[in-house]
Amino acid sequence: MMIEVDGVQHRFGVEGEGLLALDRVDMQIRAGEMVSFIGPSGCGKSTLLNVIGGMIEPTDGQTSVAGIKVRGPMPRKIAYVFQESALLPWATVLDNIKVGLEFQGVERQEREERAIKALTSVGLMKFANAYPQQLSGGMRQRVALARALSLETDVLLMDEPFAALDEQTRMVFGEDLSRLLAREKKTIILVTHSLAEAVFLSDRIFVFTSRPGRIKAVLDVNEEHPRDPSFMVSDRFGALRNELYELLREEVLAAMNEDISGLHP
Repeated sequence: MMIEVDGVQHRFGVEGEGLLALDRVDMQIRAGEMVSFIGPSGCGKSTLLNVIGGMIEPTDGQTSVAGIKVRGPMPRKIAYVFQESALLPWATVLDNIKVGLEFQGVERQEREERAIKALTSVGLMKFANAYPQQLSGGMRQRVALARALSLETDVLLMDEPFAALDEQTRMVFGEDLSRLLAREKKTIILVTHSLAEAVFLSDRIFVFTSRPGRIKAVLDVNEEHPRDPSFMVSDRFGALRNELYELLREEVLAAMNEDISGLHP
C-alpha cells in the first residue's frame, strides 16, 4: 500500500481537550490510485489530508507513506495543490515552478528541464514567460499543478483545487487530471465538495460522516483512466452520483442541525 491510515484521531485544543475533528479513521490507498474525500463542511477531510501530508501530528493513531511512518512533511514523497494557486506574482510561470525545485535541492540545469517538462504536461509551455496576473484562474491552477508535478513525488495531495473555478473550467481541469493520472500513475487524494467531481475523477470515494469525521462508506467507481466526458452522461455515472447523494444527505443535515443548535445554547 502507498498510504496507510491506522486509527487516526485528532482534537483541536490544548492537551487533548477541545474539538474532536477526526475519530478513529482507518484507510488504505493503493499506489497509482486516485481517491476523493467528500463530506459535510467541518467533517475533517482537510485535517486528514494534512495528517497524511505531515502538516499536522494527530492526537492518536498514525499514518505511513510508502512504508515510512509520517513524522512531518515529506517533500520528496508528497506534493500539495491547494485551493489557491499561491503563485509568486513577481516571478514568471517558469520561475514559479523552479522555486519549488530549488527548495528541494535540485541542481540548476535539472530544475530547468523538470520545469519545462511539467509545464508541457499541462499544456502551458507557451506561457512560460508570462506572469500569474496575466493568466486566467484555471491557467494559474494548472501552473500550480505543474509545480507539484515537477517535484516528481509519488503522492499528490489536492485540497479543493477547483473550488475557485467556474463549472466549465472545472470540467476541463478534471479531464486534464484524469489524463495525467493515466500517464503519470501517481497516487492522488482529492478533497472536494462536488459529487460530480468525485465520481468523474476517483477510483474510490471515501464518504465522511459529520463531525467528528469517520468513514461512513467507500464507493468504488471502477472506470479506467483517462475518463471520457461521455462518462458524465452515462447511466452508471448518474447512479453513482445518486448513491453518493443519499450517503451524504443525512450527514449534511446532521452538520446543519449541529450548527443551528450551536447558535441557540
